[in-house]
Amino acid sequence: MKVTVDSKKGLKADLRVTVDKKTINDQMVGRFEELKKTVNLKGFRPGKVPIEILKRQFGKAVYGEVLDKVLRESSSKALEDKKIRVAGQPKIDLKKHGENKDLEYTIHVEQLPKIKIKGIEEIKITNYEIKTTDIDTDKRIKDIAKNQNNFKDKKNEETAAQGDLVIFDYEATIDGKDFKGGEGNNTQIVLGKDLFIKDFDKQLIGVKKHEEKIVEVTLPDNYPHKEYSNKKAKFVCKIVNVKGPKEIKINDEFAKTLGAKDLNDLKTIVSKQIQEQYKNTLDTITKKEILDQLDKFQDIQIPENLIQQEIELLNHGMKNEEIEKNKKANEETARKRIKTGLILNEFGEQNNLKVNEEEIKNEIQKQIQMMPDQSKQVTEYYQKNPSAVASLRGGIYEEKIISLIKGKARSTKKNISTDEAEKLILDQNRESKKSSAARPKIQKTTTKKPGKRKKVSKK
Repeated sequence: MKVTVDSKKGLKADLRVTVDKKTINDQMVGRFEELKKTVNLKGFRPGKVPIEILKRQFGKAVYGEVLDKVLRESSSKALEDKKIRVAGQPKIDLKKHGENKDLEYTIHVEQLPKIKIKGIEEIKITNYEIKTTDIDTDKRIKDIAKNQNNFKDKKNEETAAQGDLVIFDYEATIDGKDFKGGEGNNTQIVLGKDLFIKDFDKQLIGVKKHEEKIVEVTLPDNYPHKEYSNKKAKFVCKIVNVKGPKEIKINDEFAKTLGAKDLNDLKTIVSKQIQEQYKNTLDTITKKEILDQLDKFQDIQIPENLIQQEIELLNHGMKNEEIEKNKKANEETARKRIKTGLILNEFGEQNNLKVNEEEIKNEIQKQIQMMPDQSKQVTEYYQKNPSAVASLRGGIYEEKIISLIKGKARSTKKNISTDEAEKLILDQNRESKKSSAARPKIQKTTTKKPGKRKKVSKK
């Protein structure tokens, strides 16, 4: 194989590749030998079909297969030999090909720019630490207590009000007829939460124990028995009991019900939870500080094809007038995303950062823990969607890079209150809404290969 660089301008390069006909012919002979063992043709015993017959029958298809294979392997090796880091998909332009001929083609490629990672330690970041007060922890514990659903029986003559727990049996009908799922016993509803059927619980306000109440509602779209979705149903409810919220005493006994040793231990646990909650959000502000500084870090050439791909993603779903209106802003956003992504990727590669399978499994497990009732669906989603796994890998890779930069950057520690944290987060959200800039696009330096052709069918 012979490789020469025909032209090179900026990040664009043209490589002329020549593969001698002997290499191609040898591969064709090898492929015919493979076919000979498996192809069944009338009049010939298995494995005894002459090569000449196979050539007449499958010659063009075999040549197509071999051409595809040679193009993929030789183009990959050519780029590797010339140490070209590809940005996007290379284009192959066939110049000369055919059976018993040398193969000549040109690879039109756009390269990733060379980036010198210097001065990362000059990046300035703020590490926020949350100072919690007794007021913060007491307020959070009171909120927890309110959500414990602790109720006591109301007197028989007392009516149900917002926030009360109503326990009832029901029989429901559609157009006067019973339907599947239209009955229930000891059903419990906290009035005002609207968690049963939309507009159901507000009709129970004012009921008393042992009373009968007719409630009319429209069954929801997601009703378990689809044939009854969006049908109007009449529920005859027999009120079993009405309970009012009971104030919970916040003491050592209450703390123990939540798994703490005592009230002081609960306060310590809750304080740490508040700090962690804010820290996760404030870390995104620190990350933005890094990305904003990386954008100003160095002027680099950016591959035009990557910018165009990013613009297409940003324009997806937009109408033509929206695209035209946002043209300049989207071009700027695309450049920023690609630039910071290239710098991040270079930093990751120079520090030999990798994402292993265990890290991906752990990340999927975290998602399962957040949605335990959908563990099977989450697992199947990643099993059936390689692109989702790739996206997950990219996110983990990016976070590892950011974490390493944080360790090398000039850090300033800042203690702030929860009120100050709330203001910071609010300001950040406002800024995010004004700005169209999104997360960086990390461009991995892998060699792209031409797609496969259709394989030879076997008779």
